[in-house]
Amino acid sequence: MEDLNGKIELLQSYVINYGGKVLMAIIVLVIGLWIVKRISKGIKKVLGMRHVDPTLQPFLLSLITITLKTLLVISVIGMVGVPMTSFIAILGAAGLAIGMALSGTLQNFAGGVILLIFKPFKVGDVIEAQGYIGVVKEIQIFVTLLTTADNKLIFIPNGGLSTGSLTNYSAQEKRRIDIIVGIDYNDDIDKAREICLAVANRNEIIDKDPAPFVGVSSLADSSVNILVRVWCDTVAYWDVTFYLNEELKKAFDKQGITIPFPQQTVHIVNN
Repeated sequence: MEDLNGKIELLQSYVINYGGKVLMAIIVLVIGLWIVKRISKGIKKVLGMRHVDPTLQPFLLSLITITLKTLLVISVIGMVGVPMTSFIAILGAAGLAIGMALSGTLQNFAGGVILLIFKPFKVGDVIEAQGYIGVVKEIQIFVTLLTTADNKLIFIPNGGLSTGSLTNYSAQEKRRIDIIVGIDYNDDIDKAREICLAVANRNEIIDKDPAPFVGVSSLADSSVNILVRVWCDTVAYWDVTFYLNEELKKAFDKQGITIPFPQQTVHIVNN
């Protein structure tokens, strides 16, 4: 019975000594999280008003929010009565262990910083990396979000993205388009060239300087391959590609130029 009374008295002393501190710490934590949320919204608004690079906005916002929440938690722990020197030592040891366990995550964080410093691409660019092609939707601290042509959302870790090969299809204002179309060996090459140039020159979004080029690219097994090479604005790449494929076929059909299918000539020897 005496042991029970002693435990109750000990519990009461803990409640008296620490109950108020814990309650105050909880109140500060709740209010602090609300303030951090408001600050984050305000920072997001300011970044938008100051026209900060859209690529940088999500990263800065996430970094500031995490930093504020970390400082808040440290302050709350200090209010409870935990010695900060001991807590910092424990935090350092835990940070070392967590850092070793999450080395890949830290690599992704470093990769995100590198991407934002050197800017190999920005939000809205079309890139090809890590086996995916898509439009950059957002660059976060650890991952970059791509939207594919069929509207799938791809999450690519920043670590591999910053160290691997990457193709940015939107980096240059102009792009070259090469279309290869085959004609029959019996068709007139000069006539086919005139048709290709006429199709290319009547499209206003195809550049006239440098002028469209048409030439024989190869003598294939079943066809003479004609190369149609044009330049256009990067944003018009697919429009020009679809236009050339369709209009060249229509023009060849109208002018009697044959686009042959693969074929073989078989000689039968009768003994």
